Amino acid sequence: MTSIGKIIKEIIIPHRKGNIRLNPEFFVLEDAHIQGFFLGTDYQRMYGIEIYNELLNEFGEGQFSTTLTSKQKISLLKILRKDRPAFSIVEEPLGKIRGHDIKLYLDVERPSPPMLRRPPYPASLKTRKEIEKHINELLEMDFIRKIGKNEILEITTPVIITWNDGKSRLCGDFRALNNYTKADRYPIPRIPHALDKVAKAKYITKMDCMRGFEKNGLKPDSMKILRIICHMGIYEYTRMPLGMDMHQPTSKG
Repeated sequence: MTSIGKIIKEIIIPHRKGNIRLNPEFFVLEDAHIQGFFLGTDYQRMYGIEIYNELLNEFGEGQFSTTLTSKQKISLLKILRKDRPAFSIVEEPLGKIRGHDIKLYLDVERPSPPMLRRPPYPASLKTRKEIEKHINELLEMDFIRKIGKNEILEITTPVIITWNDGKSRLCGDFRALNNYTKADRYPIPRIPHALDKVAKAKYITKMDCMRGFEKNGLKPDSMKILRIICHMGIYEYTRMPLGMDMHQPTSKG
């Protein structure tokens, strides 16, 4: 971007302590696609000014209802910024429930039966590309780790790719493992009882948790049970994966 000149222009910013009058220098840039203007951070700190564009950039990947007014949207953005640690994106570490690492119990003696020692499923070129994408994402999020060549292998579960609305999802085919895993019979709360608790509420908020099931950690011995296999090799889950029968009771209990 090249500066082609500057102008000095008085601006007035409404503020609860009185209007703020500034005489900043505006630099005109050639071929610059900028919405709004930059204001020095010293002024922002001094007067507690929050720039709307800055809020939008911080939560640029979010989608907001078109029914919100500009004032409502700004209020929502401020709440999101205030409680920023509660929200996660792919580039940031996903939260983990503390003190709730899950232990799996098998209903079978060693050595594990052949049904639990499976080779990878055949996969098309398209499926292999999707598997690679998801495996790399899980590695980046520290949800799985690569198994070394000298580690003892007793259980390997092949992975599959499922599709929904044009989006792919990687899942271990844990049907055989579920048959040999002791079930947790923790009762799931009844939906009518939950609805009764919010019957008099004025506002009801629904939030979609990013990888909600995978916020549960695993005991070290249970990680060895949850090993998946594909054309890229063998990997071990460090979080409770999608597809296990233990998901529902451990998440809702």
